[in-house]
Amino acid sequence: MSADACDSLPSCAAMTPGLSAGQLTQLAPGVRRLVAPNPGMMTGPGTNTYIIGRREVAVIDPGPAMAGHVDATLDAIADRVGAVLRWVLVTHTHSDHSPAATLLASRSGAALLGRPPPPGRHQDAAFLPDRVLEDGEVFATSEFTLDVIHTPGHASNHLTFRHGALDWLFTGDHVINGSTVVIDPPDGNMSAYLHSLEKIKSYRLAAIAPGHGELIEEPYAAIDALIRHRLAREKKVLDAVRADSALTSGELVSRVYRDVDSSLYSVAERSLLAHLEKLEADGSVRRDGQRWEALQR
Repeated sequence: MSADACDSLPSCAAMTPGLSAGQLTQLAPGVRRLVAPNPGMMTGPGTNTYIIGRREVAVIDPGPAMAGHVDATLDAIADRVGAVLRWVLVTHTHSDHSPAATLLASRSGAALLGRPPPPGRHQDAAFLPDRVLEDGEVFATSEFTLDVIHTPGHASNHLTFRHGALDWLFTGDHVINGSTVVIDPPDGNMSAYLHSLEKIKSYRLAAIAPGHGELIEEPYAAIDALIRHRLAREKKVLDAVRADSALTSGELVSRVYRDVDSSLYSVAERSLLAHLEKLEADGSVRRDGQRWEALQR
């Protein structure tokens, strides 16, 4: 199961139903979106692969290691006379975002850019970037620039990319359309995630191009809604611990996620644990083995 999953909806598959696997869409001059054929509860319509540029082309998030999707990506680039794939950029190394990168590079000679995978069962351990991208650098080509922004939280190596001319932010799984994503410890970190959401608000943004779902045309409202949702969920967690101390995260999940279908409780428990770890760091709860108790009211 992918680490990408709904926190607030019964099913991610309902997210932006207008998109479909294999769909190639021109979003703006020099920006196209190709939807990978990996739809599902955890990925919605599928992973969005973005093709940037006209002549010297970059691909953002090539998606899962599916030969048909790699072929479709290369075919879309080849449809433009003289276009050459030069770079493959990866927002993070979860299994639905980066594994096709190595395949694309081996067939095109493109350079791999991103950050190495941390340890973890959901990570693409085969991704070895030719160049590690650093927070605050500007990736510049003759056609476009991308501001590189390190946005840990969903994954510790997560990056977002801001298109300098369009003011669009390519967010991978930091912000998606229609739902929230799981923050899965130990690599996922709720404090870091909230900080990263605040961080991207400091940039000039006209739209968000997410890793799943349609373009988000009110970026600041979407970011603020995510922050409010996470903090409201955190309050539910703290209230539940205060009401009935010495419960495990598994016992707490049905109290905190009553608005989520019980079939998703095992996934929701991961974000619940991330909230508990944040509250522990804040000094509001403490862990006694597998059980949690409140420290202050």
